Amino acid sequence: MIKRIFLLLLPVVLSYSCKQTSKDLTLTHLRCEFRENPSGIDLSNPRLSWEIESSGRGIEQSAYQLMVASSEDALNKDEADLWNSEKVSSDQSINVAYAGKPLSSGAQCYWKVKVWTKDGQESGWSKPASWSAGLLQPADWQAKWIGLDSAFAWEKPKDPITRLSARYLRKEFPVGKKVKRATAYISGLGLYELYINGKKIGDQVLAPGPTEYNKRVFYNTFDVTAELKEGNNVIGTILGNGRFFHMRDPNITNYGYPKMICQLNLVYDDGSTGSVITDDSWKVTATGPIIANNEYDGEEYNATKELTGWAQQGYNAANWLPVQLVQEPANLLVAQPNNNIKVMDTVKAVSVKEIKPGMFIYDMGQNFVGWVHLKVKGEKGAKVNMRFAERLKDDSTLYMDNLRSAKVTDIYTLKGEGTEEWEPRFTYHGFRYVEVTGYPGKPDLSAIEGRVVYDEMETTGQFETSNEVINKIYRNAYWGIRGNYRGMPTDCPQRDERMGWLGDRAVGARGESFIFDNHMLYAKWLQDIEDAQKPEGSVPDVAPTYWKIYSDNMTWPAAYLIIANLLYEQYGDDQPLRKHYPSMKKWMYYMKDKYMKDYILTKDTYGDWCMPPESPELIHSKDPARKTAGDYLGTAFYYHLLTVMERFATITGNTADVSAFKELGEKVKLAFNEKFLNKKEGYYANNTPTANIFSLAYGLTPSGSQDTVFRHVVDKTLKDYNGHISTGLVGAEWLMRVLTNYGRGDLAYQLATNTTYPSWGYMAEHGATTIWELWNGNTADPAMNSGNHVMLLGDLVVWYYENLAGIKPDPSAPGFKKIVMKPLPVKGLNKVSASYHSVHGWIRSAWEKEGKTFNWKITVPANTRAAVYVPAASEQQVKEGNAAISGDNGVKFVKMDGGYAVFEVGSGEYNFSAGE
Repeated sequence: MIKRIFLLLLPVVLSYSCKQTSKDLTLTHLRCEFRENPSGIDLSNPRLSWEIESSGRGIEQSAYQLMVASSEDALNKDEADLWNSEKVSSDQSINVAYAGKPLSSGAQCYWKVKVWTKDGQESGWSKPASWSAGLLQPADWQAKWIGLDSAFAWEKPKDPITRLSARYLRKEFPVGKKVKRATAYISGLGLYELYINGKKIGDQVLAPGPTEYNKRVFYNTFDVTAELKEGNNVIGTILGNGRFFHMRDPNITNYGYPKMICQLNLVYDDGSTGSVITDDSWKVTATGPIIANNEYDGEEYNATKELTGWAQQGYNAANWLPVQLVQEPANLLVAQPNNNIKVMDTVKAVSVKEIKPGMFIYDMGQNFVGWVHLKVKGEKGAKVNMRFAERLKDDSTLYMDNLRSAKVTDIYTLKGEGTEEWEPRFTYHGFRYVEVTGYPGKPDLSAIEGRVVYDEMETTGQFETSNEVINKIYRNAYWGIRGNYRGMPTDCPQRDERMGWLGDRAVGARGESFIFDNHMLYAKWLQDIEDAQKPEGSVPDVAPTYWKIYSDNMTWPAAYLIIANLLYEQYGDDQPLRKHYPSMKKWMYYMKDKYMKDYILTKDTYGDWCMPPESPELIHSKDPARKTAGDYLGTAFYYHLLTVMERFATITGNTADVSAFKELGEKVKLAFNEKFLNKKEGYYANNTPTANIFSLAYGLTPSGSQDTVFRHVVDKTLKDYNGHISTGLVGAEWLMRVLTNYGRGDLAYQLATNTTYPSWGYMAEHGATTIWELWNGNTADPAMNSGNHVMLLGDLVVWYYENLAGIKPDPSAPGFKKIVMKPLPVKGLNKVSASYHSVHGWIRSAWEKEGKTFNWKITVPANTRAAVYVPAASEQQVKEGNAAISGDNGVKFVKMDGGYAVFEVGSGEYNFSAGE
């Protein structure tokens, strides 16, 4: 009887045991719309994501449960009053759409998640995360746009170099009872700072993000509960010009004078509500200390004009003017979908030298983007002038010629009250060197400190090799990339341009995405591009269109589709391609109808921009026509984009379009080869490496002809270009990967490590700490000679991670759900160490050669799988953890493939070795 009772109880005990939570299963990095604990999400069904961490192998999610509550207290009690998904059988851990009760504007949402795995583990609940809803309906805005649609007497708004002061706005308001929650929703154009009771709200700078202002304007959301008090309160803002008010007339679009909208929603302890809004009861002045500001010319600050206490209760604003109700700047006022710009780092000066009496040159040791924090002590009225440049002349003065008309000058006028500290609010500079004049006495190194400023985002990548040239180039790329994130990807940060050129980032954006979590920035930028599209379908070359350039070429606007595909493959986000599919399709058919003749796309504008200049040492005298023809590039790109659109149509369910794109693509490919393939010699167009590279990269080369075409790429590179790079920014988009994919990774490595002109290493060897705009940036015409451009990186950073390190997403399972790990153990390189924080977790690859043995340590994140390519002559040469591959250690042999033994693995850490 006792035995029978035991047997009956055994299944219950086993069942209970299986339900025990795993202490080794942790849920981290909870995100809502790719952001941690965001405020003001104006989506009804935002998407939730999480990462699974475990020291075990083969961890795969089989189910999840989400709870969402209106308070953290309720969530901790498992009272999911907004949504309880219950247990959902799914391995999806990114972009799970909220499917609970409809959210009201300002709703506070707290959430947590737990998961089950395929091997029977059950996690505990994650720590709580949160998001808040924005103002979800236009009717939720009670506030009005306010400002002054005119200049003050001392301003010169029509001068080419504009002189416009910052606007200060304020309003006093009473709070009669205890506040439970206070939320501020604000947009200030071009740029704003928000203050409540004298305290600046938030740590953002240069906010809000730039947009196509006549179509869309961003607002930001802040919880300001802690800043309010019972009694009288003051809300104030400072407005700078940014990109809204023009900096050059008439070359840059002018959207009007600075303006703002702000709504402070209050929820009291007794459940009642109230609001403080922008209306005609506010006051404004421009007599404050910021007497001039714009992004090209700098900021002037006169501390003797400070409005002490202007954002605090009791300030006398009798001389301030009443604001005006002004016209709304755009059709849409929406929550900013990406993070704001912040001070992300500091740089200390490495030297200071007095080159003339009273003129001091600071060397910051690094070309970067931002401004300097000034410390100074002197008499009232003394002026400290600071100018910024990337280079010095031979006489140690600033080299300013490449800045064009940008004045890049900050001026601080002292108030004469002890040690004063200051940094600008509404400008930024690209620089390594700072010229300081007018400083009282002799400044030391501590007088200025650099502030590195760019979009708030995680550094997701690390990369280092045994080759110091590659390491230098990588560091230069790192500094250049982050220096050109300004709420949009800019071409340069220093001269009178700083525009979002599409062509500069078509492929470079993918490489950048290994180093930085740039998903939100580029998803936002795609919206800028669509907002700038003309009704008939034309897509601009620059977005937002602060320069109105619509040249109707293929290579630059191609970034629109290419980056949408990047966001899908790298981050597993299909929303951008779904959202923009109609406008992408419109552009493709616009270009076809207007510029296609006999299936050849006849239009291109820029060619292979910034190819190395003619040089007797590098260019063979029998090859003078080295510029790839525009109709070749236009047709090649059009065919490639047809294949991209075919994929998008499949993903989005536009089935009728799939066959239409495919059929058109076949006709374009046939016409392309009839026109551009030299059938006798086996090369394309004028036989530039660029021309032959694109036929291979885009699958245009007829079957059986690939090796011949590729031989021309190699021959031209080695013979006519002396083993150096020959392409501009377009050809560089596929150069390194095509060389590697066709078996010449050694030649790609040579290009990557050259230190003579033209090469990335040449830049580094000649003092560059970022990436130049031109291969000969140290000697080129200053009219187009930025010292901080990233367009010539092409696919180099992609090659670093996907080929040298061997970390690549499998396109069939986007977001690194499946990973292809295939390193390139090229001769001359002995060690590579890289890591990448994917949306599923950290992926790591570290390999090293020891004699004839290849040692490789990898990490595959939980809830993913990887195809691992180990360089080996046979399966038997490969060991994992010093043991032969048996299948018992979670490693399954798949096949031999061209010098690699291919294995399938689940998540976990692995140590492979291969030798004779």
